[in-house]
Amino acid sequence: MHPAEAAEEVKPGSGTPVTHRTHTELPWGRAPRSSFGAPHTWGLRAKRLLPSAYCLPRTSRGEEARPEGRPLPGAPASPGFRFPAALCFRFPEALRFPFPAVVSLPTWVSFPRRGRGRGRPPRAPMAFARPLLRGRLSGPRVGRRGVCAGAMAPPRRFVLELPDCSLAHFALRADAPGPADAPDPRLAALLGPPERSYSLCVPVTPGAGCGARVRAARLHHRLLHQLRRGPFQRCQLLRLLCYCPGGQAGSPQHGFLLRDPQDDADTRRALLELLDACQEAPRPHLGEFEADPPGQLWQRLWEMRDGRCLQVGCARVVPAPEPLLHPVVPDLASSVVFPDREVARAVLEECTSFIPEARAVLELVDQCPKQVQKGKFQVVAIEGLDATGKTTVTQSVADSLKAALLRSPPSCIGQWRNVFDDEPAIIRRAFYSLGNYIVASEIAKESAKSPVIVDRYWHSTATYAIATEVSGGLQHLPPAHHPVYQWPEDLLKPDLVLLLTVSPEERLQRLQGRGVEKTREEAELEANSVFRQKVEMSYQRMENPCCHVVDASPSREKVLQMVLSLIENRCN
Repeated sequence: MHPAEAAEEVKPGSGTPVTHRTHTELPWGRAPRSSFGAPHTWGLRAKRLLPSAYCLPRTSRGEEARPEGRPLPGAPASPGFRFPAALCFRFPEALRFPFPAVVSLPTWVSFPRRGRGRGRPPRAPMAFARPLLRGRLSGPRVGRRGVCAGAMAPPRRFVLELPDCSLAHFALRADAPGPADAPDPRLAALLGPPERSYSLCVPVTPGAGCGARVRAARLHHRLLHQLRRGPFQRCQLLRLLCYCPGGQAGSPQHGFLLRDPQDDADTRRALLELLDACQEAPRPHLGEFEADPPGQLWQRLWEMRDGRCLQVGCARVVPAPEPLLHPVVPDLASSVVFPDREVARAVLEECTSFIPEARAVLELVDQCPKQVQKGKFQVVAIEGLDATGKTTVTQSVADSLKAALLRSPPSCIGQWRNVFDDEPAIIRRAFYSLGNYIVASEIAKESAKSPVIVDRYWHSTATYAIATEVSGGLQHLPPAHHPVYQWPEDLLKPDLVLLLTVSPEERLQRLQGRGVEKTREEAELEANSVFRQKVEMSYQRMENPCCHVVDASPSREKVLQMVLSLIENRCN
């Protein structure tokens, strides 16, 4: 039985407030203990009655109700009125709720008097009483503004990537469910019991600059590594994105959904400790999903403040329509697919304080002219997934044409690839993007003397970034002719881009025979067929210049002849 049900139910508009039961009558199943510690804390002995309380509407519109506590006569004074266990509220006739008029409040919810200090009793522990937190919901929490806020402003939605790469969209509603609001069975299966689900999203201040996005990405990256260790290893970790409807840039907040199959208290405790260790501002919130007796799904939002866990929101979970465009697409130009050199440079500039190699990369970039012109000889970029024969073909073509062979990233920064590959996507993509501009300056010099063959260029940087950042399947990629597929205007453009392809079976066989260490993206390509398909589709949607597909399955000699024929026909 939930502790809130220990109090007798009050019908809306009833006359006098009910008498609350004593501590010893509460069905804790053990000695009455809570976050207050022993029952004698603040002089509240085991037989003392719990305080009565009223709940009146703040305005005629039925906004957030504000309980005003009334301690019992003789109860000791405190910095603020704190109520152990459960409260019972009486509602006026004008205030209607579709759930029982019994509201359970966290033990540490405080209603301080004006002009007086806040705080908890000395030496009181931080943890909540487990029976109160783990009990069944009897309705949304109602409390003082800032403690149990009824609404989230601005309204936000969520998109969850499922193991089959499909996406589930849902939203949070602050209002109480109506007669037509039946529980959604799909959301209940994803987020509801018997498993326990938690959400953790890294907030980014709307309109924040590059530094805020880098800090949020680093925090997200650190949380990802921490959620793969310790008590979280038994949990299912899914990709979660929080966004504002409307498709404006700068709104997505990346995060995680954690599904605990055992509903273990240690998981929640570890999550709160993880939340408390986050010192970055704004700090992330922990969402906890629960179902009430009718089956309606709710999300409680928790925040760590001064070592205490406070509930700052409670809203019901409802299905949401899928937007026409994936919510992350408007943000790609400022996060992973940089439209020009200065945007990528600003990202790496923010990293110089914690990545010493970033300063060295920036110095090399600054030595390159911002505007470079191609020489009189042709420039051909050859792209392709790993194990498509790209390295062999580029070397053979360069030998046949007596051309200069360049690679991206260039050798001058290639020594730091391992450093940046371990960083969040926004930093990693900025490194590779700036590498393209260094290669562009080398192309300008070499193309004045001979033809130039480039082993990977901007298309490779963009396609992997798009496929990684956009969750879901092929249908969720940006549509064809989207600006994200356009070549940057300030980057030297090749005369021809060739895309080598082989069948998935052939590529896997070649990978097994290579015997070299795989990068993170190579491992993802091998393990995730959907990711591979998204990379290939992104390649094929590139424009200005587009990619000319070459089947690299035949013998080396035949592939070389096809490539040389294309170069002769396309590049005169």
